Amino acid sequence: MNATRDARLDLTAILDEQPQSDPKRRIYANRNLDMARVEVIGFDMDYTLAQYHQQAMDELSIRVTVDKLIDKRGYPEEIREARLDLSFIIRGLVIDKETGNIFKMDAHRHVGRCYHGYREMAEAERLEVYGTRPIRLNSGRFHWVDTLFALPEATLMAGIIEHFEGNGRELPWTYRQLFDDVRQSIDEAHADNSLKAEILADLPKYVVKDPDLAPTLHKLRSAGKRLFLATNSELYYTDAVMRYLLDGEMPFYRIWQDYFDAVIVSAAKPRFFNEERPFIELDSEGNPVGEARRLKRGVVYSGGNIRVLEESFDFGGPQILYVGDHMYSDIVRSRKASVWRTALVVQEMEDSIRLTHEHKADLSRIHDLEEAARRLDDAINYQLTLIKSLGRMGQLLGRLTGPESRVVDRARESARAELDLKRSLQARVLRELEALERDVDARFNPYWGRVFREINERSQLGAQVQHYACIYTSKVSNLLAYSPNQVFRAPREKMPHERV
Repeated sequence: MNATRDARLDLTAILDEQPQSDPKRRIYANRNLDMARVEVIGFDMDYTLAQYHQQAMDELSIRVTVDKLIDKRGYPEEIREARLDLSFIIRGLVIDKETGNIFKMDAHRHVGRCYHGYREMAEAERLEVYGTRPIRLNSGRFHWVDTLFALPEATLMAGIIEHFEGNGRELPWTYRQLFDDVRQSIDEAHADNSLKAEILADLPKYVVKDPDLAPTLHKLRSAGKRLFLATNSELYYTDAVMRYLLDGEMPFYRIWQDYFDAVIVSAAKPRFFNEERPFIELDSEGNPVGEARRLKRGVVYSGGNIRVLEESFDFGGPQILYVGDHMYSDIVRSRKASVWRTALVVQEMEDSIRLTHEHKADLSRIHDLEEAARRLDDAINYQLTLIKSLGRMGQLLGRLTGPESRVVDRARESARAELDLKRSLQARVLRELEALERDVDARFNPYWGRVFREINERSQLGAQVQHYACIYTSKVSNLLAYSPNQVFRAPREKMPHERV
């Protein structure tokens, strides 16, 4: 064989070199994505191009919702006194409308940690309610908290349940009624613009102004990418937020619309991806002008569908990358309806990555303990098999006397001693593993642990991110540090039997 082909490149220096970029600002890949092949990039607005100060948004949403519960639905004033822990709810939880429970699922949709109010349910109680069957999220019983917009309603529901039942009082409403009332009150706050009016009155308080956003969009445009905005927000709100974020940030861009080749408001995602709704051209005041067959630069549209959008750009499928924050409306539907490439923005990832690096040693220890437990399982199984085999051999030699039978007996005694040792060692490993895992989880979130994991499994949210998002990151402007023609390479996955 050719000697040149036999020569192996020394990778030591490459693999030992640490990445120079901040891990919180990196882009992570689940599937290989060659940006050189992407011709069109679309963006959602809320929690994607426009990120929000989460605590301020939660407090505002809860306040307007409580006002509507009291003023319109006759709830008592005392619900204002309910203790609301804004750190309690994280993305990826599930609300059970029938029981009032809130739980976290693993990748197989089995219920893991579960709370009623702020009380964690014991394993036996949890199994009595949910058994061991996977949860069917598409049933009307459950509500998936899959966006940051949904955190306040879950926070409020848990707090009100705790306010009454945690003090030994009966909840005055059924759990489903409480959920429906909270959900409808929040919907009304969005529909009557009472929520958005307060945001627009003080944009710096609620909207994160990212100085790298405009340069990121400019860099993509300069590389020949065509950009579009597709948001469910109305024109008046979109215009105000985007002016705040982009106007005056870069020369040669007179107004924020100049960054985009198409602007679509009131897109009604996910219907945008699976229904043939027409594009309606809007004037500067947001009034309808007429139906549009093809999109033009400098014009704002409402509604629409992916077919006309793809025809307008003369590109489709994997040549389009859509960037959004909503797992279902932005990511799942766009992949299922169009095979667009997808980028998920997970705003809270920065804290998760920071904590992961701060506790790297303990997380590495957890990995080692899990591997040790697996190896001890194998060793214990071997000793049990050996003991049984020696027992059967002893039965065959039972009518014999002499050194052979004594050798068998000593071998069985040695195997039993080794089995006891392995079992004792395994118990110590598992005790340390359980204690360390709970301790580390509590540092991420005292109630739910890590967002993307449920104990030793991926969480349902983590599984969806891995399955549907080609790439994911904490903010759009993280693209600024990468070439517009970057190849994002996913790590090679291994099945358990492939690990050596």
